[in-house]
Amino acid sequence: MRPKRFVRFIAGVAVAYALTTFTLVAQCPGVDPVASGLQAPTKVAAAKGYMLIAESGFGPNQGRISVFNPDNGQVWQFVDGLPSGFSPPEGDPSGPSGLTLVGNTLYITIGLGDAIIAGPLPNTQVVNPNSSSPLFSSVLAIDLGPKGKEFNGGFTLTAADQSSLANHQSVRLQNASGDSVAMRMVANFPDYVPEPVDGVPDNVRQSNPFGIVAIDDHLYIPDASSNNLRVVDLPSGTFHTLTAFAPLVNTRGFGPPVSEAVPNSIRRFGDSLLVTLLAGFPFSPGGAQVVLVDPATGNQTPFVTGLTSAIDVMPIKSKANTALLTLEFSTDMLVPLPGRLSLYSSPSAVPSVVSSCLNTPTSMAQDKDGQVYIVEIFTGRLLRVNLP
Repeated sequence: MRPKRFVRFIAGVAVAYALTTFTLVAQCPGVDPVASGLQAPTKVAAAKGYMLIAESGFGPNQGRISVFNPDNGQVWQFVDGLPSGFSPPEGDPSGPSGLTLVGNTLYITIGLGDAIIAGPLPNTQVVNPNSSSPLFSSVLAIDLGPKGKEFNGGFTLTAADQSSLANHQSVRLQNASGDSVAMRMVANFPDYVPEPVDGVPDNVRQSNPFGIVAIDDHLYIPDASSNNLRVVDLPSGTFHTLTAFAPLVNTRGFGPPVSEAVPNSIRRFGDSLLVTLLAGFPFSPGGAQVVLVDPATGNQTPFVTGLTSAIDVMPIKSKANTALLTLEFSTDMLVPLPGRLSLYSSPSAVPSVVSSCLNTPTSMAQDKDGQVYIVEIFTGRLLRVNLP
């Protein structure tokens, strides 16, 4: 059996619901829950003094973007009805999977959703003839309202709106107060590519955009299922693959000799990019890493190694230029153990553990005051973490 037949594409959403035996930690020193009730949150980003949260939702087309105000602790829905669906093999919710604000435009990545379904044999998948949305594996843009009303919220995307967007037609959403925002599709990646296997000639490999960052007129999007990094040219709307991520060595002592890379988050780091590689089954402790990618050439350099189930990385403001945080979904996916937040004074330094009792963390962000926030997909919480 080929190594890829062992792989479970567990980036973000799928992990949280497949591993339901995680023990929830009631007390976690230095970690304060500030919001709850989020629906499978995958990413959090700071924007205009707020925290924006991408949620996959709990059903078809229940994805949404929520807003958290750090000043008063309030949470509200900015836009609802975004593409989402249940993805194989466990039927996990998959939808909004990344977001970034550039000027007055919010860019949102949409994950694999239910574009594919489980195939007739184990570890196979085929095209879903009744997909919930035509916008899976895409990048959407919302052109916000005037200053002071950017995130008033209460907008809903309808099925008709999704069809219009899929036909490259912009739509205008209006809330009950009469505020409006314009929405458009930036890029629609292929939902899958053929990958025939013995006994299933129509087997496919799905696409799963999982994160986004902007540099100048380009968007960079890691694909957690295709193991590559795509670039979208905003002026033309065209896209191409910048680089592919090679499999990582499996040090478990069982399973395949290598694990798929599973790139699942991306950050700008000066003129370069930082990409976290989760490392797929069997999730070797110390086998995940952060790589430095040249956005012009796609050349990759190991940046932080020795991680386990790496899910995010973030350079820290107000610290040394090389200081950064790493976020791990779990310190052992097979047990499974809680996640971990670590602080590095430099990429090669021995890190200090900020917190080792996080429950299925998937993303982090830093607000205008330097506070760090983390979302947990399984608990539906937003946490504020006190840095040393």
